[in-house]
Amino acid sequence: MSRSWYQKAAPLLFALAPVWAVLGALAIGAVFIAAAGISPIDAYAALLDGAFGSLSGFGITIQKTVPLLFAGLGVAVAFRCGLFNIGGEGQLYIGALFGGWVALTFPNLPAPILLPAVLIASFIGGGIWGAIPGYLRAKWNKSEIITTILMNYIGFWFVSFLLHGPLQESRGYYPQSEILPQASWLPIIWEPARVHLGIILALLAAAGVYVLMWRTTIGYEIRAVGSNPEAAEYSGIPVVRSMVLAMFVSGGLMGLAGASEILGVQHRLSDFFSPGYGFDGIAVALLGYTHPLGVTLAAVFFGGLRSGFNAVQRTEGLPLAMAQVVQGLVLVLVVASVILARVRTLLRRREAASAGRAD
Repeated sequence: MSRSWYQKAAPLLFALAPVWAVLGALAIGAVFIAAAGISPIDAYAALLDGAFGSLSGFGITIQKTVPLLFAGLGVAVAFRCGLFNIGGEGQLYIGALFGGWVALTFPNLPAPILLPAVLIASFIGGGIWGAIPGYLRAKWNKSEIITTILMNYIGFWFVSFLLHGPLQESRGYYPQSEILPQASWLPIIWEPARVHLGIILALLAAAGVYVLMWRTTIGYEIRAVGSNPEAAEYSGIPVVRSMVLAMFVSGGLMGLAGASEILGVQHRLSDFFSPGYGFDGIAVALLGYTHPLGVTLAAVFFGGLRSGFNAVQRTEGLPLAMAQVVQGLVLVLVVASVILARVRTLLRRREAASAGRAD
């Protein structure tokens, strides 16, 4: 009787795994908050109020959601092709470098030309940085996990080198570029909350990823390679092209994450301008089950965490690192739920195969 109940309830339980992961992370986080001598109820109330309780707080939440959504979509595209892109941070910086260079090189172009050119350059820059490990994985079976991690360091420190040298502002005080021309900035679309155009572009990117992955032949081939590359190759699907393309799109979306930060918030290229959006994109993608709709909701959640914990730090004195603790807990629990789901699927397939042999 209990086994029958479990078999009926298991699909729903696994479908709601992201919800359990979030609730579990918040519950465990409450223990840490209480250990710091702060009321978890007061802390989470301040978090909600800071993230969504005012126009300024809501605006900051949206600002932080934009790069997280781009980054989460990038990880999701690669994941659907069976690739784990951990190089988002490097791709983000290289994309921002390409876009920032275009903006600084052609400052007199009108906004309708300059802004799209900067965004396209950022996508191409991040895409190239993502396609390199994709090609190494597809052609020579070199682990994209290792190569993307290594290329994080190369990308980040290359940008840092340029900001300490050729791209450094003329005053030479800080490792940052000159202010980007205003024509390249993402315009404000809602002045009371200072929400910029990046949120519209990120939502359009989510819709574009859905269309690409589920409504086109290219997307079908990418997902087929992710499900079973040997079977995909046997059926005539170009595995190498699909992997490289998936990593190019993945890196390109990471590049847009970097562009949205320098064009919409900071308005210049600087050292350490990303607080780890490329890595947070992994948690966003996994929490959203690598589906554009789920990734969008997960990006808002993590954006609210970042914005809300800033408010908690100010009002309750809670260390900002606690936000990273909660995000880490969510990631661990989501990964655990994914592993359990896969184990369950493998067991069901084994049971089905055993039943077939018995017949």
